[in-house]
Formats: sequence, structure tokens, C-alpha cells
Amino acid sequence: MTEVPLTIREAAGMLRGRELSSVELTTGMLACADRLDARLGTYLVRFDEQALAAARAADAALAAGIDHGPLQGIPVAVKDILAASEGPTTAQSLVLDPAWGAGRDAPIVSRLRAAGAVITGKVTTMEFACGMPDPAKPFPIPRNPWDTGTWPGGSSSGTGSGIAAGMFLAGIGTDTGGSIRCPAAYCGVSGLKATFGRVPKSGCTPIGYSLDHVGPLARSAWDCAAMLRVLAGHHPSDPESADVPVADYVRALGGDLRGVRVGVDRVHHFPDQADPALAGCFEAAVSALEQLGASVVEVSLPYWDEMLVATMLTAYAEGLAYQMADLRTRWEDFFAGTRLFAARGALVSGADYVQAQRVRRVAQRALQELYREVDLVVAPTAGTGALRYDDHDELASLDTLLETMFTGYWNATGSPALSVPMGFTAEGLPLSLQIAGRPFEESLVLNAGDAYQGVTDWHLRVPPLVSEAAAVAVRA
Repeated sequence: MTEVPLTIREAAGMLRGRELSSVELTTGMLACADRLDARLGTYLVRFDEQALAAARAADAALAAGIDHGPLQGIPVAVKDILAASEGPTTAQSLVLDPAWGAGRDAPIVSRLRAAGAVITGKVTTMEFACGMPDPAKPFPIPRNPWDTGTWPGGSSSGTGSGIAAGMFLAGIGTDTGGSIRCPAAYCGVSGLKATFGRVPKSGCTPIGYSLDHVGPLARSAWDCAAMLRVLAGHHPSDPESADVPVADYVRALGGDLRGVRVGVDRVHHFPDQADPALAGCFEAAVSALEQLGASVVEVSLPYWDEMLVATMLTAYAEGLAYQMADLRTRWEDFFAGTRLFAARGALVSGADYVQAQRVRRVAQRALQELYREVDLVVAPTAGTGALRYDDHDELASLDTLLETMFTGYWNATGSPALSVPMGFTAEGLPLSLQIAGRPFEESLVLNAGDAYQGVTDWHLRVPPLVSEAAAVAVRA
């Protein structure tokens, strides 16, 4: 039996070399879900029959010499706040109208299909992609394959955990304050929040209209580049999607960083509660970038504290605006975390909201000046490994997350930011490096991540739970 590959890049080569078929690949990954999903809570619904039909079509096309690119025949999952024609879309909520998105694809799901990807199902999130899991509601509690007592991060929880567990090779996430990069960091995979507007977000339930981003998670930066090449580009259904040329992100990956100026922010990313292993892992990552040819410059991101406040005020207010009518009539049907999110939004005045947008503009201009001196900015994605579910308290968990997750700044600026694994805590939980760049310079961001992953193997590490389950399956 051929071993199931870990990355899109490897799988794409095997498919074209006839070492593996898409049907075999998809069947193997569905079998992995059979073994592990009861413990990990990754899927809300699987599309096994449709996925295998898509896999057969991908194999037939390749056999006929029709090649749509590296995603052809690749199993991909979709976060359940995005519409897919197989349905349903629940946003992991009792509140969303069951007819929402029924029978249609979000534009990016259509693009995946056109590229030959195999859509395996809809995966878990937090309710409307905010807050934390709620055991009182009838939805799976997503768990981290590195330690099932921990959260895989959110809100793209199932996307991150499913890739780490080998249930699919890539997935779609969304990111309003870090919801792609947080599960990428906690689950030891890669995740890209592209520039605001780079990927259309129509067909997706909103949270923060001016903060929401849609993007890929996968094992590697190379894989994220292949995904972004398909996902990116203006779509008429989304007036906020940018009409900006889309690069061939895979071809732009060059392997070294000679001449690239990397700003290193150590000022804002090492709080008192940071994991003891964080500093050493980060310094090793910076050293690796230097060895690849980058020149390192010490920087301090402008208006850091102000922007974190502006990001959360904006998210609370915009999220409340979307949910206001349902909150008035169906309060108890919402998750506890969503209610907390909404309650905080109710405390944001109109003046607060306007001031937050003014702060964002000032900081964006200051950041533009900083990017005259550097090409990229690197820092840890999070200060700790995955949060534990023990003694779960909604308010404490949310506040801990806000204090230790360093992602929201880049939502407020709209800049591209990539999360890639950079090591582990003493408890064996992944730690992550964040690489951010100028608007619409995803190619440079992805190239830095790919170059780093060319000299490290953190992104290829597999949770012991996955290895053990695979070994049992082989013996059986």
C-alpha cells in the first residue's frame, strides 16, 4: 500500500507520476477520518460519495492529458461558514437559516472545483466564527491532534486539526482576528491570511465586515501558494474583492532570501505568560532566515496597543450589527461565546467605532513608512502552545487568547501574514512564526515561508496520535 503523502506538492507529483490515484488518496484520507474523527471532532458533515466521484473525474482528466494544476485530485475541506452546493451550511449555529447558501457554492469553492480539487466535507468552526466551543450545544467539540485535551485554535478549528491529522491535505479558513493563523499555529501547520480583498468572501457568513479575510491552510507554504493561486482574484459578487492581478505564487518561490530586509519585532511578542520555549524557537527561526540571506533589522510595530484595541472594538461592533435581530429574539440559542462577543459589542459606542477606524488609518500610514525600511516583519504567531480545555471558562479563555495571540494587528491593517511552524513547547505543542508583508506582496511572504521550510522540517512533524492510529490500521 502506498503511503499517503503529507503535502499537496508531494501528492501532485505522485498523481502525475501515476504512483497514486486521486481515488486512492481520497479513500486513504477518508479512512483516516474514520479512525480519528470521533476523537477530534473535525467534520460536521462529510461528502464521501461526491468526493469519490470528483476523485474519479480528476483521475480520468489526468489520464486524458488534462491538467488543471497542482490542486487537481487533492482532498480539500471547507470551513462551515462557507456555502458548498452539497450543503448544508450551519455556521455551527442553531440560529442560521437552513436555507442560507443552500444548493450553491461560494465563489472560492467554485474555483476549487474548477481546479480539480476534491471537496471532502464541511469542518468545524466556532459559532459564526467567533467565541469558543460550547459543550451545551449539539455540535462537535474540536480537539487538537497534538493533545486532545487542548483546543486546535479558532475559528478555523476543523481545518487546522484535519490537516494535522491527515484527514485532508488542505482546507479553507477565514480570519477576522487570527482565525486562520491561530489554528495553523496550534496545530503545527501553515496558514495564510492574504491581503484584505485578495480572496473574495461572498458566500461566507460575516463577522467583521472590514476585518474578514478568507484563505488557505495546508502543511506548507508551497501548498498555501498553490491554494492561493486558485482562490485569489476579483469576483463580481464581492465588491470588496480587489481587482488586482494575481501572481503565479508557486513559480515565485525562489528558495533563498538574499537581499530581503526582515524586520524583527521582539518588543510586543513576549508577554510574561509566554511559553519558556518561545524565545529560543524564535531566535533559531530568525537565525535560519539570516542564513538564507536575509538581513535582519530590529523594528517595533507602530501603534501596537492601539491597534489591538481597535481590532477588537471593530470586530465586536460589526459582529453585533450582523446578529442584532436574532440576538433580540433567540438569545439562548446562541453559544455562550457568541453572547459574550455580542455583549461586548453592545458596549461599543458609535464614537468608539469611528475612533477605532481613525486609529487604523493612522497605523496603516505609519506601517507603510516602516515598510520603506524593511520588506517583511517576523514575530511569533502566538505566545504559547494550544490552550487547554480544563476548567474551561469563556471569559478567561477569550481574554487569555487575546493576550497571547499576536494576529489581530494584521487584520486591522489588511496586510498579508503567514503562520508557519517553528518548534515545540516542552509539552510537545507546536509553536509558530508569523511572516507579514506589504499589501498584495503575498509572493514575498510565501517565498520567505517556503525558504524557511526548505531548511527546517517542523511543518512535516506528525502528531503521535496520528502515527499510532496509522500503525494500528496497517496491522489490522
